[in-house]
Amino acid sequence: MNRNDLRRVDLNLLVIFETLMFEKNLTRAAEKLFLGQPAVSAALARLRDLFDDPLLVRNGRGFEPTARALAILKELQPAMDTISCAVSRAREFNPATNRDTFRIGLSDDAEFGLFPALLNQLREEAPEVVIVVRRVNFLLMSPMLASGEISVGVSYTAELPANAKRRKLRELKVKVLRGDSRPGPLTLDDYCARPHALVSFSGDLTGNIDNDLAKLGRSRRVVLAVPQFSGLRSILAGTELLASVPDYAAAALIEGTHLRADDPPFPIVTSDLSMVWGGVTDNDPAERWLRSKIVEHMSG
Repeated sequence: MNRNDLRRVDLNLLVIFETLMFEKNLTRAAEKLFLGQPAVSAALARLRDLFDDPLLVRNGRGFEPTARALAILKELQPAMDTISCAVSRAREFNPATNRDTFRIGLSDDAEFGLFPALLNQLREEAPEVVIVVRRVNFLLMSPMLASGEISVGVSYTAELPANAKRRKLRELKVKVLRGDSRPGPLTLDDYCARPHALVSFSGDLTGNIDNDLAKLGRSRRVVLAVPQFSGLRSILAGTELLASVPDYAAAALIEGTHLRADDPPFPIVTSDLSMVWGGVTDNDPAERWLRSKIVEHMSG
């Protein structure tokens, strides 16, 4: 295909193709693209004709991309990233008048402990923008960035897409929340003897802290796992339960309550809270502004 042949290719078709490859489902792709399912079905038919390949084949109740479709996706994505960046650089960004929708992925601790201050600043500088927050973790970050569900995410991260960029925001510092009235700091014996509550998105009853305790030949007894940090405020009050949480989440949880936040009575291996974004939005003026505000309000 030469450059003149490109005139018969609708760029919107390629956007639909990319979404279909990630979603593998016509209904979900239609929802993501804000289109009706018949429109997506018609686009898939045109794509099949354009590429002379089925692209998606039924596998049980779902669809799977063909080998040819995956090869096309691998070739197209860098080109689409380049086009998107070129278009983004061509537009100006004025936060005072902009009406963009920003889609941010946040881990629960970052949303609870760090997002309110960021939101206040965003609302002050860009009162017309719309903010959509999605819950992410180290497992969800990559697919949500790759599919465009979020443009930037803040969480603890693992493996990322090849074109993703990462910036460390802060080192995790742990505090031990307690709602009892006993005087004095916690000892290691106290920490191990008392029951613990754990914030766990997956429902697991162990975490990295248990590995740190194991190095000392000690363990703790987790009796409760909850999915988000906000519930700890009422759960811990007046009980013997302890909860080990990031320092910024602890600061938000103890505000206006009788809860206390102690330093842990043993060394804890730290990890990093990072900001991650896709290469496609790296030079977008609006996204660069958003990332600068995230760094300003979420860095340690």
